[in-house]
Amino acid sequence: QVQLVESGGGLVQAGGSLRLSCVASGMILDINSMGWYRQAPGKQRELVAVISGGRTYYADSVKGRFTISRDNEKNTVYLQMNSLKPEDTGVYYCNSKIATRPFGLEYTYWGQGTQVTVSS
Repeated sequence: QVQLVESGGGLVQAGGSLRLSCVASGMILDINSMGWYRQAPGKQRELVAVISGGRTYYADSVKGRFTISRDNEKNTVYLQMNSLKPEDTGVYYCNSKIATRPFGLEYTYWGQGTQVTVSS
């Protein structure tokens, strides 16, 4: 079993910053990618950012404002969110593709989500 646990969400005014964290634990052999998705009320879940093999990808809506990073020793991914806008409001979910012990089979895991609310 593998668990992803997020933290760092909250309420912030427009223009402010938040830092999200997600820690992976359990039967991990290797972590192939880690990323963040978000879901606003009434909308589909969308990809925000992903990091894999040292390369990063960002949705156009967050480029230049959000930074994804990873601490391999801690099995942790971070999302630094600056210049937040009301449209960034939503539940943010951690996502990871993990090769599991003992056979290295890869599965996709999701965290429970953390609420980010940006007031105008």
